[in-house]
Amino acid sequence: MFLRLLFVLLSALNIAVGAWLLLGQPYARGGNPTDPGVAELRLLSEMPEADIRASTPATVVAPATAAEPEPSYSCVALGPFATPQDLRNARRALATQATRMRSRQEQASQANGWWVYLPAAGSRAQALEQARQLGAHHIGDYFVVSSGDQPNTISLGLFKDPANARKRRDEVAAAGFPARMSERSESVPEYWLDLVVADRGRFDWRSRVAASGIGSHSTGCF
Repeated sequence: MFLRLLFVLLSALNIAVGAWLLLGQPYARGGNPTDPGVAELRLLSEMPEADIRASTPATVVAPATAAEPEPSYSCVALGPFATPQDLRNARRALATQATRMRSRQEQASQANGWWVYLPAAGSRAQALEQARQLGAHHIGDYFVVSSGDQPNTISLGLFKDPANARKRRDEVAAAGFPARMSERSESVPEYWLDLVVADRGRFDWRSRVAASGIGSHSTGCF
């Protein structure tokens, strides 16, 4: 019993001595914790300010580039074209010059002659009496209008040349009749081509469009 107790005490003593040797000795500071040739790691708070500036890479700020301006456009109307075929030809010729194109048709008033006449009488009988008096003054080439929007008017002729129309009017007026002259017109179709073109270059449509009598002007964009 005594030997067993002695063995336990000696074992405890050995453990205590080993622990003191392992944990109780101060840490040796003489060695270098890093491998040869490897820089020692240091906190920024432990380094001088000059060393911090030298070791921190400079940030290169690229100069700001100016944004490219938005392209601007103009809108142009070409015409009038005499026929739909002329319009189609121009559209094909300018296909690479425009950003957008559209075709349109409009009705236009076109002069087709000059009319010489006596104003409408109050009745059919009065118009016939005026016609008889014209014959008495040796004025021919007339007829009494019996229908349409100007009944009882006496027509004295339709002329292509306004000079001839004025001569006829003056001859009848010299005989004492209230002859008048007015331009006659009719509604005819006109064909137009609208284009949206970039302002960065000169838009030369004349060298590409073969139709004659074509002009251009600014128009609303679409």
